[in-house]
Amino acid sequence: CHTSHIACKFAMIESKIDRRSGKEVEKEPKAIKSGDAAIVKMVPQKPMCVESFVEYPPLGRFAVRDMRQTVAVGVIKSVAKKEASSGKVTKAAVKAGKK
Repeated sequence: CHTSHIACKFAMIESKIDRRSGKEVEKEPKAIKSGDAAIVKMVPQKPMCVESFVEYPPLGRFAVRDMRQTVAVGVIKSVAKKEASSGKVTKAAVKAGKK
């Protein structure tokens, strides 16, 4: 229900943060372990509909799964949006635009 499964790449681990205070503990760590909290940059392989958790909480949560196991959960802090491409335009969209 209201989920999508899209492959994403971890582009960068920006910082490791303290789970309780939210303060930065380490800048650009090499790895994160079980129980750690971190700020990471993730890049989806296909376009997807998400928002930051602050703007719209239902679209601001995510889970990372590997081999059918949930390995991480989190919230989206910010979104770098791309301009809409000039892909397919349906007949209904053309008709609605003329009104």
